[in-house]
Amino acid sequence: MIRLQDHPDRALQRHWNVIQVGLFLLPFSAFLGCVALLVTSLDIWRRQHKSLIRQPLNLGFLGLGVWLFVTACFAFDRENAFLGLFNFLPFFIVFPALGVLIQTPAQLRRIAWTLVLTSIPVTLIGLGQLYLNWGGHPSLLWGLIEWTIAPTGNPPGRMASVFTYANVLASYFVVVFVLGLGLWVESAKQTRHWYFLGSVVLINTIALILTNSRNAWAIALLTCLAFALYQGWHWLVSIVAAIAGVMLGAAFAPLPFQTWFRLVVPAFFWARLNDQMYSDRPVAQLRSTQWKFAWSLAQQRPLTGWGLRNFTQLYDAQMHYWLGHPHNLLLMISAEAGIPAALLLSGLVGWVMAQGVLALRNMDSDRLIYFTFLMAFSACALFSFLDITLFDARINTIGWVLLAGIWGVADRHLGRTKVTSSIGS
Repeated sequence: MIRLQDHPDRALQRHWNVIQVGLFLLPFSAFLGCVALLVTSLDIWRRQHKSLIRQPLNLGFLGLGVWLFVTACFAFDRENAFLGLFNFLPFFIVFPALGVLIQTPAQLRRIAWTLVLTSIPVTLIGLGQLYLNWGGHPSLLWGLIEWTIAPTGNPPGRMASVFTYANVLASYFVVVFVLGLGLWVESAKQTRHWYFLGSVVLINTIALILTNSRNAWAIALLTCLAFALYQGWHWLVSIVAAIAGVMLGAAFAPLPFQTWFRLVVPAFFWARLNDQMYSDRPVAQLRSTQWKFAWSLAQQRPLTGWGLRNFTQLYDAQMHYWLGHPHNLLLMISAEAGIPAALLLSGLVGWVMAQGVLALRNMDSDRLIYFTFLMAFSACALFSFLDITLFDARINTIGWVLLAGIWGVADRHLGRTKVTSSIGS
């Protein structure tokens, strides 16, 4: 059984219980996890809508939601555009509500532990997929938990586990790797936790490598570097920099240096980094081609864009190649919902992160777990510059939970919100 954590405000205990269970179920069931978070958030809105609507940040997300709805009315394909709203509007409800609910670093620590622990079965299923040929469409709890697992991975040879596609799994492991790393560093004086978390970080690292995602590899190295700098571990900075340098040298250095580096770096890494592993890609599949096309769409309709979820059919019509998205979130929003929408979303998220950095600088204790959340969301955001995984509701939800946790703790630490128990009345 899951031991549920107490909430500092007893009036919010029931809501916090549901969120804890929902996060535990989330990696395995988008339906159960997302419904738990959304229903809880709606109840918080019902009880505290007057105070929530007065907060400038929440008004900003409300304005963005209205603008996205307006752009859908002018879309090239309105039906797809209105369907695309579901990737954004529910989270403009969830984020402010969780900002009320998540108040302390202890809650951040519970969220991190929950996501890190659930990564263990996700990893084991992925290893079974690659090496034991596990596959199929298992269904549990009367279909409420349903997976699609491709034997040998999707694409073949790349771990996807219960997340269907390797890049989606990679974005998940980027987050849990950072959270696990933060908990591991924080638990240095707790021997039992330190060994356990070290083992989990190790298997997550292996899984991250097996997703074969260059984006995830680079972000993982960057976050290790960030933790080393934050902790003042200069020796680790040197090790991380050396590893990165040797891998890049094996992939891109001129001869004869390239040959020397390849004596110690397996082809699995350098051939993936320089794309020799998939050297026969069509031009339409290259990110540079996608980005140029997305930017041309944004320039043609800079105010309203062409409509959410419209990039795919426009790209197919022009390039005769099916592609789900342009592999860059800001370019996708600029092309599909207009440049103002992309700027507003960037501004709102950037404001939250700026307040998070300010709160971190003023914290006397629990700094490491808060820094970990800042790094985890930063990793999530960096991933979106080279890929887009928000179409998976679980990944989208995890990103918004991280951001809400950063905002909830920062808002109270900086003394802008007075916590009340009116929600329970």
